[in-house]
Amino acid sequence: MIRLILLLAVACVMAYGCPNILGKSTWSTRKTNCKAALKTPVPWVIIHHTFTPTCTSRATCTTQLKNIQNHHIQTEKWCDVGYNFLIGNDGNIYEGRGWTKMGAHAQGSNHNSIGIAFIGKFESGLPSQAAINAAKSLIQCGVTLKKIKNNYTLKGHRDVFNTACPGSALYNNIKTWPRFKAGKQSLP
Repeated sequence: MIRLILLLAVACVMAYGCPNILGKSTWSTRKTNCKAALKTPVPWVIIHHTFTPTCTSRATCTTQLKNIQNHHIQTEKWCDVGYNFLIGNDGNIYEGRGWTKMGAHAQGSNHNSIGIAFIGKFESGLPSQAAINAAKSLIQCGVTLKKIKNNYTLKGHRDVFNTACPGSALYNNIKTWPRFKAGKQSLP
């Protein structure tokens, strides 16, 4: 039965053209107690950087993911890693809270957004092209799966909170992406 469910899930992902998302169980065995559901489809996608060292392999990304998760749980006192998804310079998409749980990535905007964080510091350099392509593919997947509204707005974290996140270089890059809108505005 489990095998049939997995085959159906793979077929569904292939049918929607979604990228491969490495599930939380591939990088963490930590049990969390996040209960707040995210009402989808959300109107905003918010881009972040983790302000940690960049990772370029699944092994180094797994180490960074665990460090981020530990910081968010132990220091920030959140129920889990704050982002819905994280992307490494290896081009992999790593599940954080996923499509169904509200994140803790952008105070005041968590209830109406998916938070995607690039692992690393992107003040003067960009994530790899593989990572950027993965993020764009993930957003399109979210639209296709009806987790993100068709007419979503793309924002940098600095557009909704007083921060330098996602770093100047990355922020200038996402300004060129479809559906980007700078600054604060009311929800549609």
